[in-house]
Amino acid sequence: MECIATFKNLRYTFLGFWVDSNFAVIFTKKLRLHIEEENMKKSISLLLAAAMAASALVGCGSTTAAPSATSAAASEAAGETTAAAGAEDTAVEAAADAKDVDVLNVAFVPSREPDEIVTATEPLKDMIKKEMAPLGYNIKDVNITVGTSYEAVGEGLAAGTIDVGFIPGGTYVLYDDDAEVLLTATRDGLSIDSDSAKDWNDQKPTKPTEDQVTFYRALVIAGPTDAGKAIAEKVNNGEELTWEDLDGLNWGVMGPTSSAGYIYPALWIQKNFGKNITDLTHAVECDSYGTAFARLAQGQIDVLCTYADARRDYEEKWNAEYAMENSIWDDTNVIGVTEGIYNDTISGSKVSPVMMDEDFKAAFKQAMINIGNTEEGKEVIAIYTHKGYVEANDSDYDSARDAQELIKALRLGQN
Repeated sequence: MECIATFKNLRYTFLGFWVDSNFAVIFTKKLRLHIEEENMKKSISLLLAAAMAASALVGCGSTTAAPSATSAAASEAAGETTAAAGAEDTAVEAAADAKDVDVLNVAFVPSREPDEIVTATEPLKDMIKKEMAPLGYNIKDVNITVGTSYEAVGEGLAAGTIDVGFIPGGTYVLYDDDAEVLLTATRDGLSIDSDSAKDWNDQKPTKPTEDQVTFYRALVIAGPTDAGKAIAEKVNNGEELTWEDLDGLNWGVMGPTSSAGYIYPALWIQKNFGKNITDLTHAVECDSYGTAFARLAQGQIDVLCTYADARRDYEEKWNAEYAMENSIWDDTNVIGVTEGIYNDTISGSKVSPVMMDEDFKAAFKQAMINIGNTEEGKEVIAIYTHKGYVEANDSDYDSARDAQELIKALRLGQN
C-alpha cells in the first residue's frame, strides 16, 4: 500500500510538470530509487508500467514509440506472476483454515476374528480422511487396531491411547467416566423377533429384513453335542428348563463387558433360574465369537452366548472351515432369548487430546454418518452387521447400566 501511495504522489507531480521533456528520465530515476529503497519484488512490474506511461505522455506532439516487445513481454509475465501469487495465497489460506491431526487411533472389539476385522476395515482409513477434510480437519494417519479383549478397548479409551472405539453398550457403560457415546449403530431387522426360543427354532433359518432397528437380542445357542441336542429337544417339546439342565452343560461366553456374550445372558439366567452366570460349573471365556462357534462345532462346548442371529455370519464357515457336514441351522438350536439390547456404539475418549476438541467430535460424527450412507461405507461396517449410524444419547444406555449394576450385585453376593 505504501508503494501505491508513493506512485500516486509521483503521478500527481508528473501531471503538474508534463511539459518538461526531461521528466521521463527524472521519473524513471525516481522509480528505480524507490525500487532499490523498498526492495519489493512485487512492485517491479507496476513501476515499470508507470514509467512506460510517463514516457508515452511526455512524447505527446512528437513521434510516439510503440511499446517494445521486451516491455510487453515483461508486462505479461508480471501479470502471470501476480495471478500465480494470488492463487498461491488462496491455497495457503485454505490450508491454514484446516486443523492438522497427526493420527487418529481407532479400535474395534474382537467380536469377529481380528485378522478379518483388520482386513475389512482397511478402507475405512481413507474414508475417514476424505470425509473429515471438507469438515475442517486434515487427518494425516488413521491407525486401526483390534483389541485383545472388549476390556482392552475400554481401557484404551479411558487412558486416551485410543481416540475412538467401536464398542458394545455394555462396554461403554463400564467406562463411561472416561468415554463418551457419540453414535449408535443401526442394523437390519430380523425375520424372527420373539422372546420364545422355540419360535426361533420353528421359524429358522433367520433372515434379514429391510427394517432398520437400534436394538437386538442375545441368544443362547446349543450345538451338535449329545448334551446340546438333548437340551434343544426339551425346549422344542415345550418343556421347562431347570438350573440343573443348564449347569450340566459346557458353556462358551465372552468377556464380562460383552452385552450379548455375557451380560444379557447373565440377566436371563438370573431372571429365569435365580442364579448368576458365575455359578455355572463349566464356563470358558472365548476371545471372539468365531472362536466360540469353532468350539461349538468341535464339541468342546455344548452352548454359547451370542448376538441374534450370529449363525448367519458363520453359515459358510460352519462347513468350509469347521468341516461340519450339516448346515449350521440343522446342527444348532436356540435354548434362550434375552430382552432387547441397544445397539453397538461408536464412543470417544474423554481424555485423548484429539477428542477433547468439541468441533472435531461433531465433525467425526457427521463423517461416520456420511460413510454409513454410502455403499462403500456399508461394505466396511458390515463386518459388525452395522448398516449406518445415528446420533446417540447417554441415556439410551441406561438399561445397560442397570444390567451392569445387577451383575455387580450378583458377583458381590457370591463373595
